[in-house]
Amino acid sequence: MTDASTDLTEQVLASFAGTPDDRLRAILDSVIRHLHEAVREVEPTNAEWERAIDFLTRTGQKCTDVRQEFILLSDVLGVSMLLETINGQASPDATESTVLGPFHLVRSPPLPNGAQIDLVGRPERCVVTGRVLSTTGTPLGGATVDVWQADDNGFYDVQQPDVQPAGNGRGLLTTDADGTFWFRTVMPRYYPIPVDGPVGGLLTATRRHPYRPAHIHFIATASGHKPLTTHIFVADSEYLDSDAVFAVKDSLVRPFDVVTDADQAARWSTTAPLRHASVELVLQPM
Repeated sequence: MTDASTDLTEQVLASFAGTPDDRLRAILDSVIRHLHEAVREVEPTNAEWERAIDFLTRTGQKCTDVRQEFILLSDVLGVSMLLETINGQASPDATESTVLGPFHLVRSPPLPNGAQIDLVGRPERCVVTGRVLSTTGTPLGGATVDVWQADDNGFYDVQQPDVQPAGNGRGLLTTDADGTFWFRTVMPRYYPIPVDGPVGGLLTATRRHPYRPAHIHFIATASGHKPLTTHIFVADSEYLDSDAVFAVKDSLVRPFDVVTDADQAARWSTTAPLRHASVELVLQPM
């Protein structure tokens, strides 16, 4: 490529040199340099560039109050997971973070511990028990735990407003003094990310599957600690080794044990058989 293209890049960079915000100027400098270099490397035709702009336009048009196609694009390109890797909890003693996902777009209803977050009454019952701790080992009473998940057919409530009641599979819990929390739900299932938009078209064109292994989302927050966004993944789920959004970490894979003891089930206000998972969410102090 000729020096003219390099000169153009420098002219563009110079036009932003007066940006008063140092961080914004540094970001623009890096993005412009890398974008121009990518264009020089690939040498797209005008028609290809128009298709790229059309793809991004349709991605924006697909976004709604309950769906974020740009987050989905960030997820399947691995950018969301890269950001989590860079910005996640630094302490090796803290629970590892992972992606937020595109469906944390509605407020989870505040619920007491032990609440049933499956509002439909699906047959494969599940209980999740957990604790929120500091990396010092101190239980964090009064911490909030925001939880959300797909149902046993692989859909979130916002994807099926005519089938699932609003708030199905969601809850905002507060830990007891000893840092414990628990809730009743339905066993999550692996599922495909939405493929009816531009991101789905990209996966089809590149022959990538759209599936995520079964999981439950958590955001844990506590005073004086760094918030944690994470999942637990079902140990025997399909697609653990090929998550469409690259979010699986070995430390987040949990057994969901089969419980057949009727007395234990009764203590959890449910009936056997059921599945049970236990999780510790360990937060890093500020």
